[in-house]
Amino acid sequence: MSNPQQLRYSKEHEWLSNAEDGVSTVGITEHAANALGDVVYVQLPNVGDTVTAGETCGELESTKSVSDLYSPVTGEVVAANQDVVDDPALVNSAPFEGGWLFKVKVTDEPGDLLSADEYTDFAS
Repeated sequence: MSNPQQLRYSKEHEWLSNAEDGVSTVGITEHAANALGDVVYVQLPNVGDTVTAGETCGELESTKSVSDLYSPVTGEVVAANQDVVDDPALVNSAPFEGGWLFKVKVTDEPGDLLSADEYTDFAS
């Protein structure tokens, strides 16, 4: 498993891109996607929703289980990935590319996000 170095990670297994114009992209890690198994349903927050760091903002359902989606930051959702809603398998096949989940205009970022190396140690 290779976690991209430019991303930051939560202990709930979400990744967060560096903000561009205050907007960051959120997804789940390859570790989480593998643990879930084949994802068959994705419920994402809606554009305009406010998400709060560490709180549930959606759901991922796989052939194995249902898992809550947590936001790694606080802010307003500015985009949701309709491609993932239409084809949930993207979460498994491309968790760091086409399988991203939503974009958020960040208003608060917790100080406990992990670097790629810290997350690799945490997840192992």
